[in-house]
Amino acid sequence: MKNNQILSNRSIKLLVLFGGMVLLVLIFLGSVYRIITSQRHLPPATAVIHNRALRGAIVSDDNFTLSRSNKSYLATVYAPSIVPEKRELFFRLFSIYSGLDEAQIKKTFYDKKGHPRRGYITLSKTVDASTAVYLKDLARKLRRLGVFRSVVDRRGVAHLYGLDIVENGEIREFPLHDTLTPALGYVRAKNVGRYSEIFGVKGLEKRYGKYLAMSRDGLIRGKRDVGGAVIRDKHSVRITRKDGYNLHLTISLALQKRVEVTLDRMKEETGAKEIIAAVMESRTGRLLALASSERYDPAHITAADIPKLNAKFTEYLYEPGSVIKPLTLAIALDHGRVTPDTWFKTYNGGPFYISKRQKITDDEAFDSLTATDIIVHSSNIGISQIAWRLTGREFHDGLRRFGLGEKSGIDLSRDLPGRIKSARLLSKKPHEANQAYGYGMLVTFMQLFKAHNTFNNEGILVTPHMIDHLESADGRCFRIDPTTFPSRRAIKTETARQIKTILKKVVREGTGVAAQYPGLEIGGKTGTAHIAAHGHYVKRYNSSFFGFADDDQGHRYEIGVLVIEASKYHKYFASQSAVPTFRRIVDSLVELGYLHPNLSPEQREEMLAQERKRRAAARRKQQKRTRQIKELLRKQREQMRRKARQEKRSRSVTHPSPTHFIPRRSASPKKKHPTPHEALPDMF
Repeated sequence: MKNNQILSNRSIKLLVLFGGMVLLVLIFLGSVYRIITSQRHLPPATAVIHNRALRGAIVSDDNFTLSRSNKSYLATVYAPSIVPEKRELFFRLFSIYSGLDEAQIKKTFYDKKGHPRRGYITLSKTVDASTAVYLKDLARKLRRLGVFRSVVDRRGVAHLYGLDIVENGEIREFPLHDTLTPALGYVRAKNVGRYSEIFGVKGLEKRYGKYLAMSRDGLIRGKRDVGGAVIRDKHSVRITRKDGYNLHLTISLALQKRVEVTLDRMKEETGAKEIIAAVMESRTGRLLALASSERYDPAHITAADIPKLNAKFTEYLYEPGSVIKPLTLAIALDHGRVTPDTWFKTYNGGPFYISKRQKITDDEAFDSLTATDIIVHSSNIGISQIAWRLTGREFHDGLRRFGLGEKSGIDLSRDLPGRIKSARLLSKKPHEANQAYGYGMLVTFMQLFKAHNTFNNEGILVTPHMIDHLESADGRCFRIDPTTFPSRRAIKTETARQIKTILKKVVREGTGVAAQYPGLEIGGKTGTAHIAAHGHYVKRYNSSFFGFADDDQGHRYEIGVLVIEASKYHKYFASQSAVPTFRRIVDSLVELGYLHPNLSPEQREEMLAQERKRRAAARRKQQKRTRQIKELLRKQREQMRRKARQEKRSRSVTHPSPTHFIPRRSASPKKKHPTPHEALPDMF
């Protein structure tokens, strides 16, 4: 009985043990089945390396890069992973390697209320490619220095974070800063997912954006190894990166910079709001320079730069004034209504009534003038009578053939067409006369520049252009056919030659005398026009000079200058502002070898003597200004010393005894003594 009980207990124990083992096996099998059937976050069997394409560059005719794109990188760090004792070391090293201010780096670790931030912190969003290489090297060094520690997440898994440098887009660089602005334009960035892409907003960057951005991203796809790298074998896929087209310009950087410096100096001399100028090959329309005195750095645009963003070459509409007169005469010559020697009564300068109530006058008094001298002496009375020999339709269509009232066709992002009067209005004498001398119409600088060039190009109207060719990433070149604005005949060849002869006489005897250059063929026309504001003309002026400079070796160049609202005394006259600017640009063309004056030894010696005299005068002027500044500084220092001595003496006076009554003085702020530079007059 006792033995049976023992056997029964043993059997129960074995059964329990066996049941437990079976249960464990079932649990194990269930766990295995659960793992097999559940979705696991395993790394993919393949890996992809993206290689983002970049926007094309803009390059000058002499191979200087004006704008280019580079990859941009994001620098982040997981704040809790930095060892507290080594934070200062991290700040110092990151500041050295990145070039960022250490105080600014520390500031990113705290929110607006001064509380420490947790999680990932963005240190910089615009790390360039070269700096990114240094920062990646820094990340490895920081790990070796033990700057980072492991951080345990909610599941109890320890992670070792570090400094992460990740590609996040591209940035546009402008190595020459404000050169060729505003024609060059500027860009903005837009986010496409986590990647930042560049698009043009103004100027060439916008006009040729589709070519600059015509790119293809590269990638490498294949099986991955344990470290996550792509195994490059016959099964891997490789697509080569193709960047956008490079834009090669006709603009010469050497000439462009000289013209910009000239405009800056003339702006200071005339007190103008802005001066713009252009230089073009007369036969081909290739622009060699397109400059403005109001420029900006496209990479760092400030609030003060906003008025400078619009390119006034094609976006500033104004009444041109007397520079229209050669066009009016050319149309009349083309229709055979006058000849260069036709005489007109000019009534000793007027007044001359073009309607019952409207009268005009001339600046110079002549009883009669030929058609040639009407241009030379810029007679409003004479040119009105010439225009009256044309019908309204003939005058209107003639101006249209010169390109007025339509876009100039230059390759900028915005090109205004301007406005001329209709043929119906021009059939009325007051309107026809008014437009004959450049009022009652709106034009752009580039329209007039293009129109005046016909006189130096046998009557052919060519479209100014800045683009020479496009270059692909593999070095192939493509030219853009300007089919929208093809060349066309504006006037007869004989008419163009007659006007050119007249324009040369303007420079020899008229208002353009200051443009003369020995050994070169120079001609042009000045224009000084009132500016209308609030429905009437005010005492503000635009002055311009459009002319040509040719040599006997076949080089022909059109040069245009527009001075907007010169403020200094008598500088609003074109002869005092636009013409001297024109002459300085001709000097640059000669110095750079674009023009070759045919000079006799005596003329050459005379020019050298004039140049030496000019430089000596400039040196004396600079020395005089330096002496004035030194004298002002000396007087200011002496005044400051005198006041300091007086204050010292007043402090050394014996104070009255406490028993004496001391009247209370009203509190007044201390007078700040100006520094010597603050005391300089406005002229400096």
